[in-house]
Amino acid sequence: MEDLARIDSPRELKPTEVEEFRQIIYQHYAEHRREMPWRVSRDPYHILVSEIMLQQTQVGRVLAKYELFISTFPDFDSVCKAPLQEILGVWQGLGYNRRAIALQKICRLLVTEYGGVLPSSAETLQMFPGIGPATAGAICAFAFNQPTVFIETNIRRVFIHFFFPNKKRVKDKEILPLVQQTLDTGSPRRWYHALMDYGAMLKNEEHNPNRRSAHYNRQAPFQGSNREIRGLILKTLLEKPELPEVELIRAVDKSPKRVRPIIAQLTKEGFLVRKGDLIRIST
Repeated sequence: MEDLARIDSPRELKPTEVEEFRQIIYQHYAEHRREMPWRVSRDPYHILVSEIMLQQTQVGRVLAKYELFISTFPDFDSVCKAPLQEILGVWQGLGYNRRAIALQKICRLLVTEYGGVLPSSAETLQMFPGIGPATAGAICAFAFNQPTVFIETNIRRVFIHFFFPNKKRVKDKEILPLVQQTLDTGSPRRWYHALMDYGAMLKNEEHNPNRRSAHYNRQAPFQGSNREIRGLILKTLLEKPELPEVELIRAVDKSPKRVRPIIAQLTKEGFLVRKGDLIRIST
């Protein structure tokens, strides 16, 4: 891999370089493939759920929730019809609960406007709430085996490691041409699984190459954050479905000056409904 290690900027790769790169990635995949339940499924619904869950969330946490979610809500229609409180109850522990609302909105749109069929177009998928370019590309690759070009955190890590060893502030627009050139168009599903597994290995065994990405942001600590308070509010209302604001703030056990604006934000986002002084999770 010595030739690839000297590449400091995007360029047209030689066929031999592409082949060598693929061999390294596939060899690692053959020896260290990660087994995940959504990888063996070809059901577009299963892929959609897994990709929404995996946004900004570690695989281990998703593994703990994915099969429970699928067994509780086996298809688009069941998510569409379920009370939000029930969905959030299963979602608890994954964090970023707005994704659960996005997933329900997606399912409702699919049922009402798409005949319950997930579109296979990345451009169409990006029109749905909570689906950006990376999620749309991943859905198309994994659900439909389409040779889409996209970047997520593990893919980014692999390309920075191999093709930008001495560069800082690497931009995704520099990486995308290399993703396209090296894509195994005959087996995109398998190729992206292999890339992601190699990227996960790099995070565990080497200094994280993503620190040299122009898009790298260290996640703020969860403890004491607004994210923690949001989760506490929803957890409290899952246990006690309706509470006066003063009792909700008391149960959360945080400063009222911090909790009240977060309650207002959750209400604006559609998580909560207020009737007088009573607050509950939306239906």
